[in-house]
Amino acid sequence: MIKIKNVTKKFGDKIALNNISFNINKGETLAIIGGSGSGKSTLLRLLIGLIHPTEGEIYLNDEPLSEKTEEEWDKTRLKMGMVFQYSALFDSMTVFENVAFGLREHKNLTEEEIAKIVQEKLDLVGLPNVAHLMPNELSGGMKKRVSLARACAYNPSIIFYDEPSSGLDPITTRKIDSLIMDTQKKLKVTSVVVTHDMLSAVHIADRIAMVDHGDLVAIAPVEEFRNIDDTRIKEFFQAFV
Repeated sequence: MIKIKNVTKKFGDKIALNNISFNINKGETLAIIGGSGSGKSTLLRLLIGLIHPTEGEIYLNDEPLSEKTEEEWDKTRLKMGMVFQYSALFDSMTVFENVAFGLREHKNLTEEEIAKIVQEKLDLVGLPNVAHLMPNELSGGMKKRVSLARACAYNPSIIFYDEPSSGLDPITTRKIDSLIMDTQKKLKVTSVVVTHDMLSAVHIADRIAMVDHGDLVAIAPVEEFRNIDDTRIKEFFQAFV
């Protein structure tokens, strides 16, 4: 579904990603792990088109993304959902208005149709009765759920998660992990989860990719990944598992 081919990203003289190549398969959950400054956030920004490779190419369904105009990128992003690190809800809008925002911006729907979709997505994330609430009335975990409902509103084929467990306690984190897996199964989406949380990565992913100082250390199914003889991977497991 997504192919990253020989991608390098530089910011001035700094190499953020160094000639990395791998595929993301349709319908899988891929966890991308790495420490601070490893390049995983840069990779996520490349995948959603906020920045572009210095060298190499990224393909979506065999279509090169670097050739797209900004207008074409806007249409492509309608196939993508994004759950931000700190939820990024609009504080001045109700939960309903937050989830409905993208539908009103990008779809020609009646208010009745919008209301039906919003309720369906809030039901999906286990929050059927919060549409009238404001973001400041929600817990951290509830905000993540609303953010996911918003990301799912226009039925994307890919959902990107940026540090979904950031700022959450361990119990809430495991609930969000389960929600990510449930959403993938129910909607049959491809999920890409950028995280530093090894426990979450092992729990939710079909495969794990690790980046370190801009290099792709390894990418493999979870059980194979555990057994890779690499000091950086072993240190990550020891730190988080």
